[in-house]
Amino acid sequence: MRIPLLDFGRMASEEKGRLEEAFRRVLASGQFILGEEVAAFERECADFLGVAHAIGVSSGTDALLLALQALGIGPGDEVICPSYTFFATAGSIARTGAKPVFADSCPGCWNLSPQEVKRKVTEKTKAVIPVHLFGQPAAMTSLLAVGREAGLAVIEDAAQAFGARSGDQRAGGRGLLGCFSFFPTKNLGALGDAGLVTTQDGALADRIRALRVHGSRVKYRHEWIGGNFRIDALQAAFLRARLPGVEAALAARRRNVQIYEEAFLASGIAARSPDSCRCEGQEEPVCPSSPGQVLLPRDWRGEHTWNQYVIRYPPDRDGLRRFLAEARVQTEVYYPLPLHLQPCFLVGERKGEELPVAELFARESLALPIFPGLSADEIHRVVELVSRFARQRAKET
Repeated sequence: MRIPLLDFGRMASEEKGRLEEAFRRVLASGQFILGEEVAAFERECADFLGVAHAIGVSSGTDALLLALQALGIGPGDEVICPSYTFFATAGSIARTGAKPVFADSCPGCWNLSPQEVKRKVTEKTKAVIPVHLFGQPAAMTSLLAVGREAGLAVIEDAAQAFGARSGDQRAGGRGLLGCFSFFPTKNLGALGDAGLVTTQDGALADRIRALRVHGSRVKYRHEWIGGNFRIDALQAAFLRARLPGVEAALAARRRNVQIYEEAFLASGIAARSPDSCRCEGQEEPVCPSSPGQVLLPRDWRGEHTWNQYVIRYPPDRDGLRRFLAEARVQTEVYYPLPLHLQPCFLVGERKGEELPVAELFARESLALPIFPGLSADEIHRVVELVSRFARQRAKET
């Protein structure tokens, strides 16, 4: 039995039909750049996310870049971001000429630690980018308070968290700006690259709309230096076709998490992560665990979307991954090298600092299949294989 990390072939026939209809609709319209298809998608996303403005763009990476450009962030500025996340978060900061300042993660929820942000603020700091990692909402109440106190713009990187709830709002709607990716593996995935910027601020929305078309609000008149960051009309149509199914897909992911957790805990080789979340100023009780156990992720706040289901296996993450690969179970390591240790950021006089939590996660984390089309039998097969490896490893040590 091959168990993939994601299988697009398991898409329901009804959804395939909606995608085919969307393709025919765009083809018949002859409108392939912006136009009503994009405008309709933006309205529907704004309504779903509960924001005043949603601007479709070319990718999640470009969404981050546009958010920073719209705020005028550039050379001489600093922007704080987590080290344990995908490269685009820091790469977008560096592309503006600003300096990414790396902060460590909370050991419980894996997200950007508000206490670490406070420690990293300087007179050059202009913004902070919390990431809702793997679909777990970051501690936005605390992070927004830190931002207000220090006069920082808060940009939400919600690339993995479309549909998550943070407090009484959707992720991407609490910061000054929110940035989403519609890469095909995301909870709402395009059939190619696409992204979204959200905001409640009308002036910022107007500027982002101009920046995505070379800084122009009136054709051939350029008020800013932007770029070609438009979402394709075809991708907007595909996303419109898939948007009505997002809630059901998220429910399926949450169901799969419950099956994983019940099976893992029944196996005796796993425990919930013993680390507590410290983001909101108080620690939750620590869950006990034993050396050699598989450590399961925990849902700390809001509504997790489980874009990835990431366990930790301290004894031998890489050995476990090789074992699963030989058994035809696909996994992924998100992320094997924290951003503060990436070669492109270790240039000149800059040296890698110690961010112990990010480095720990990079050594121990492993993502297991979690996509909506996964069957309960497949999940139990994955748990059985992980348990077999962990028991054998325990005997050897």
